[in-house]
Amino acid sequence: MFVWSDAGLDQISHRLHSSLRSRPGHPRRPRPVTLNTWEAVYFHHDLGRLERLAAVATAVGVERFVLDDGWFRARRSDTAGLGDWTVDAQVWPDGLHPLLRAVERYGMEFGLWFEPEMVSLDSDLAREHPDWLLGPDDGGVRSWRNQYVLDVSNPQVFEYLFTAISTLVSEYRLGYIKWDQNRDLIEAVSGGRAHLHRYTEAVYALLDALRARHPDLEIEACASGGARVDLGILERTDRVWASDTNDPFERLEIQRWTGLILPPELIGAHVGPPVAHTTRRASDLGFRIAAALFASAGIEWDITDCTPTELDELRDAFQAYKRLRAVLHTGRTFHLDNGDPGLRISSVISTDRGTAVVRVARVATGGRALPAPLRIPGLTPDALYELRPVPELRAPRTLDVTPPAWLERGSVRLPGSTLATLGVRLPQLGPGQALVFEAVVC
Repeated sequence: MFVWSDAGLDQISHRLHSSLRSRPGHPRRPRPVTLNTWEAVYFHHDLGRLERLAAVATAVGVERFVLDDGWFRARRSDTAGLGDWTVDAQVWPDGLHPLLRAVERYGMEFGLWFEPEMVSLDSDLAREHPDWLLGPDDGGVRSWRNQYVLDVSNPQVFEYLFTAISTLVSEYRLGYIKWDQNRDLIEAVSGGRAHLHRYTEAVYALLDALRARHPDLEIEACASGGARVDLGILERTDRVWASDTNDPFERLEIQRWTGLILPPELIGAHVGPPVAHTTRRASDLGFRIAAALFASAGIEWDITDCTPTELDELRDAFQAYKRLRAVLHTGRTFHLDNGDPGLRISSVISTDRGTAVVRVARVATGGRALPAPLRIPGLTPDALYELRPVPELRAPRTLDVTPPAWLERGSVRLPGSTLATLGVRLPQLGPGQALVFEAVVC
């Protein structure tokens, strides 16, 4: 009986990643460090608070600032406002222009959250056009997260959404939109017939029309995080939000299996707050950084509350990301099994095999007093590599009485064949600790 192995799955991933990267529309410019405001402010939009957030963001190296849910009319909670895509004048009396000016002054790109396909019953749109909702003719459509679905295939709905979004993209010079979809398409019926196929074609056409009108616009697909990751949506977007959980323990698993199909540059992964808002689990900053680094990295956290030490660590981490993203976003990804079920080990090796970036993350206590060695396959066998921890990142706490000698020295030089077959001794990490290495040809 054939048994799948990490090595076998990696080979499948390499083919899928190569296929996606060969597309004409695959994103080519370096993936920006992105800050999304959701877990920083939620619905509590305030210009002064967001300007302070932008100032701290640029200081730690953020390149793209995305204003999430809460900016449009009557949107003070998730019970109202969806569909009314105009800036809330009560919260933003001068529109979003003051925030845009601050973001651009700090040298960042501005992005905005939308959920175009959905509508709240408590909205002007639903009150004026109840016939625009998707569902059976006899009504009785169930809500999901206090929202309903618009029939995007209706030409009037299509034109309304295209005009509303396009107007905002032009007015606020948006370089990026986060396109959310937080509701399952149950009862996708129109005129008594199943309507999902036509609906999906209309969503694709709407995305195509926006990209044609705004060719420099990038779009992130976020469907409650990860619920819409398919080749059709990938042809029309530049990034996916893999999950609404930023808990790094869960994210390591989510990104590992999302990454089976998608290369790292397409997977959004953000450094969240010390206590994850989905699981209420606390984790160290270094562990959260390590989880986000092997993806399209960013922040989802009110970093105005950070200590100077935390801000320094974030700044250094994003310097490392910017230095390494050319490898992380073009190289081949491997998932390594050293026999320890409590470790998650991933590596990305550059196309010329001159550089490897390796993450070793412990998610559960190991069963060995002496950790199994780290082996790094895929390097050039007869080339000499220097292996060292990524210098910009903080060293994690370890459980070692005597740490590995090569780590105490700071690095080791070994041939690629030795790193692949014998490897090097790892430190004994505790759960929630991670180390990121780089191996570079000498």
